[in-house]
Amino acid sequence: MSAFNAERVVRTQSFEVALPLVRAFPLFEPEGERAWAEGWEPSYLHPADGRATCGMVFTTGHGGEETIWTITRHEPEMGLVEYQRVTPGSRTGSVRVQCAAVAAARTRVTVTYALTALTAAGNAHLREFDATAYDDYIRTWEASIRERVAGG
Repeated sequence: MSAFNAERVVRTQSFEVALPLVRAFPLFEPEGERAWAEGWEPSYLHPADGRATCGMVFTTGHGGEETIWTITRHEPEMGLVEYQRVTPGSRTGSVRVQCAAVAAARTRVTVTYALTALTAAGNAHLREFDATAYDDYIRTWEASIRERVAGG
């Protein structure tokens, strides 16, 4: 039996965007992310047209890794989308994005990553994904949305 001990991290961060909920929420669906996430190029497996729905499966590639994504909850009326993700040979987990209106033209976005390592390499990745790195990562989301979508 292996001596491998899988590490797990849960990170949550929130930010606001200057968009009403009805315009903000679609930015966190796979196709909507293209508008602001540099290098985000999902390849849709089901449904092939890229329509966000519960059970949707797609892949992404970044930094030499491929990740397989499945939408496990898709509730636009509640501003909620959840993904299960697997980066083979590294880590698995979930991503939850909850959008909530804070004013007519402002939305609060709360992003939670819950990741578990699958290998020693995954453990190393999770150690690098500490609270400071996660906060910096989510701040890039906020800045990209502000610059590319929400008008500076």
